[in-house]
Amino acid sequence: MSRNEQSVEILNDLVKINNDRIEGYERASKEARDEDADLKSTFSQMAAESRQYKQELSEKVSQMGAEPETGTRTDGKIYRMWMDVKAMFTGSSRKAVLENCEFGEDAAQRAYEEALNDSELSPELRQIVSRQQQSLRQSHDTIKRMRDSE
Repeated sequence: MSRNEQSVEILNDLVKINNDRIEGYERASKEARDEDADLKSTFSQMAAESRQYKQELSEKVSQMGAEPETGTRTDGKIYRMWMDVKAMFTGSSRKAVLENCEFGEDAAQRAYEEALNDSELSPELRQIVSRQQQSLRQSHDTIKRMRDSE
């Protein structure tokens, strides 16, 4: 596999992770109770963050002559976790919902770490991925702080 193909594969995996986050946080925001306005706002912000990152990554994939991914991760673990958020809101505490979201944020961090550990990324792509990972780390920490305060 060429360096370009490897880079496309790495970036498309990150696109899928961001698709997971978008879908999960949009659903979580819709399912949040009215008294959980702070969660709705946080979840909406995090979905918007991933839409921005997905767009940036997709543009790079297109510039490399490939098609950006449109789906979620095929391993299904994160996707199923996000889909369970609805059930969490109807039958569990805020803390349980935030714990579930933190699990998804942990998975996103792992995916970005794996991407940064790959030597095939150019310095430009590595910089983009690193910047996104740092921002996603802040989102992770926000979810964790919210969870810890429950």
